[in-house]
Amino acid sequence: MIVKASEVLFNSEKSVAPLGIIALQGATELAGKIDEYLVGWAKKGGYDFETFLIKNQCPRFASGDGKGIIESTVRGKDIFIVVDVGNYSCTYQMFGRENYMSPDDHYQDLKRIIQAISGKAFRINVIMPILYGGRQHKRSYRESLDCACALQELQSMGVSNIVTFDAHDPRVHNAIPLMGFDNVIPSYQVLKALFNNVDDLVINKDEFMVVSPDEGALNRNMYYASVLGVDMGMFYKRRDYSRIVDGRNPIVAHEYLGNTVEGKDIFVADDIISSGESVLDIAYALKAKHARRFFAYGTYALYTNGLEKFDKAYEEGYISGVFGTNLTYRSPELLKRPWFHEVDVSKYISYFIASINHDVSISTVIDPHEKIKTLLESHKF
Repeated sequence: MIVKASEVLFNSEKSVAPLGIIALQGATELAGKIDEYLVGWAKKGGYDFETFLIKNQCPRFASGDGKGIIESTVRGKDIFIVVDVGNYSCTYQMFGRENYMSPDDHYQDLKRIIQAISGKAFRINVIMPILYGGRQHKRSYRESLDCACALQELQSMGVSNIVTFDAHDPRVHNAIPLMGFDNVIPSYQVLKALFNNVDDLVINKDEFMVVSPDEGALNRNMYYASVLGVDMGMFYKRRDYSRIVDGRNPIVAHEYLGNTVEGKDIFVADDIISSGESVLDIAYALKAKHARRFFAYGTYALYTNGLEKFDKAYEEGYISGVFGTNLTYRSPELLKRPWFHEVDVSKYISYFIASINHDVSISTVIDPHEKIKTLLESHKF
């Protein structure tokens, strides 16, 4: 049975403890939206909460050393710490110079705040949409396993639950088998954004197709193809295993497997758009096979090599739109691009916080498959 979030959060007495949200530097925008939903549900339930946010800071000494400070009590509260380790816009001063925060800096601040809590909270939960070290998820040579070690470290510091989104490899949970770990895929939010931003979509096997960009993304693209009732193709990356460039074997070509894409709109979903080179290679390859329009989605739209190549591909008609979430930092330049469309996941996170705070299953609050079904019916596909 699906129930309203306000009923779960504020019309029952099953809350494990009073709720508190700590937004670290770089995650204040996302946490602010989450807080708005939670406060709104509280007021609908007859409770007069102004905010669940708890003020904090991680100041730096001139030498670069830092410390975590919490500015109000957290004793007995169910604390949710929101951190964006991918926010590269945050800065701090060291020896009179401006330094940009790396994922390592954000992760250290997370640990500082956990230390500042000093064991006084009822429970500590971490909302870390993009996992720290998540791209280094397996050992191929003499390599570190950053994500696994970080998860174990957080567990040893007293963290009870971690909520992440679209982990590069969810098997990193094996490092902490006795700890709460939710890997959330915002499929409904993605399709809702796609339908709202593209007016003339026709979802059937003759007009639309899902294509996986590689073997690693098969499962997420199989889900989209299944719920939409369309065919799926895939690319595999042909690599040069005789060389190593930037720690990996370079991609020689993307080879396509599947039914014809001629005359069809194509949707490609992946977890990360990093440099974007692979997405563009796939777009060019599909257009060469006479695909109609190309839409890409990346949960984390990073664009580490800039936006110019995407601008050119859009102007030349190779891409029609790219979707990305607000789960990590998006530059102002990206948000202004006509080809970029944002997927807002803040309400979904609010559902998770409400559910964890009441120890109820998230499926009692939101069923993504049912919502996708309703979405398709509302658009008469």
